[in-house]
Amino acid sequence: MRLRPRLGTYILALHVPLFGCAALLLPARPLLFVGAEGLLLASLGLGWRLVRQALEPLGYTRRFHELLQDQHYANRLAAPASRELDDLVDTFNTMLAALHRERLAIGEQQGFLDRLLEATPVAVLVFDFDGAISLVNASAGELLGLDRPEGKRLSAWADGAAGFARHLDARGHARSRQLAAQLDALPLGESRLLTDPDGRRYRAQRGQFYDRGFARHFIMVEELTAELEDSERATYARLIRVLAHEVNNTVAATGSVLDSLLYYRDQLHERDAGDFATAIVAVKRRNASLGEFIDRFTKVVKMPPPEPRPTDLKAVVDDILWLNREQCSSRGIALGWHRCDAVAPLALDAQLIEQALMNIVKNAMEAIEAAGQSSGAIRLELADEGRRVRLSVVDSGNLLASGPARPLFTPFFTTRKGGQGIGLMFVREVLQRHGCTYSLAPGAPGETRFDIWFPAP
Repeated sequence: MRLRPRLGTYILALHVPLFGCAALLLPARPLLFVGAEGLLLASLGLGWRLVRQALEPLGYTRRFHELLQDQHYANRLAAPASRELDDLVDTFNTMLAALHRERLAIGEQQGFLDRLLEATPVAVLVFDFDGAISLVNASAGELLGLDRPEGKRLSAWADGAAGFARHLDARGHARSRQLAAQLDALPLGESRLLTDPDGRRYRAQRGQFYDRGFARHFIMVEELTAELEDSERATYARLIRVLAHEVNNTVAATGSVLDSLLYYRDQLHERDAGDFATAIVAVKRRNASLGEFIDRFTKVVKMPPPEPRPTDLKAVVDDILWLNREQCSSRGIALGWHRCDAVAPLALDAQLIEQALMNIVKNAMEAIEAAGQSSGAIRLELADEGRRVRLSVVDSGNLLASGPARPLFTPFFTTRKGGQGIGLMFVREVLQRHGCTYSLAPGAPGETRFDIWFPAP
């Protein structure tokens, strides 16, 4: 039973016996009986009034609770009839006003944050407590081609789940899936450089924030602009120049000392002279390898600006086929060539393009060997697509079809044992300086394609 009925019951229980006593003891004295009954009625009325006043704070508390529950923070409690409740009502109204101001401030901040997320070129994905996507801004939706991804995991799209992305062609589908796989594998608190099959590079970072005491993750992805790439390129260039300077000085001095030491071979006993010479020659060979190692890095940094001249791309490919014919034949690799004689000469730096294509074909041969194929195939295709000319290098290695996504165009990244991670870096630099677009992605089943699009003359 609630407090008000209990108090009412108590007052009635207190006065009813008094009414009974008055009726039994004072029937012979009418005036005294009436007076006693009147006093009891007055006492009963006063008791009810005191009960109402005593319970009035509970009414304000209940009304305040209802306003909080309905989130009507702009409402105010009416002024009380009793001055004793002024402080209580003022306190409640002050709390409601403070909550109203806080709600307005939070709403304004949320609105600003929503507009900022939609306007920023940085892609932002926010995840709920279970790791499913809860918020995607316009840049993230455009970058990954997502269509209503809320409530779904990023790994579902990376694994090829249907109904997750907008209508994309095969190339866009592969690019989006590979980028999603790299983002899904991004560790918490790390910032990494990612690449897609088209060679575009992104800076991605995974962080977390706390919501209602539980951690939620978010990912921010920023595409590297030309200014950022130039800054990164300059940083690599300075680093490589310093390394090359120190290594070349050491290699030159060491080589001179080793040549001098060989003059002492004839002064040694015949039994020791052979071992001495063998050791010196081995050190010289390792010294020369170190020099060649650093030269391959400086080749990227010291790459001269392209000198475009009208170049027959078909003739360049013919030379590459001729140079690699014996290597492919000895490895059981069939080397094919689909010409397109309608392609007119293009404005290219023939030497740089030839070196880049040699790297691509070499990578294709290594991919076939890494796949453990006893026989494979490499096919070069040339096609005139109207506004662009496409040159494709297709291999049967199929290394990109399975396994985790790889940042292939990231400087110094390599998956080959003993690799240095500069082959595709060199190719990227050459193609970018020629204004080409490119893509490295799985093609037809069992194939990997490296497509290059040259601007048409």
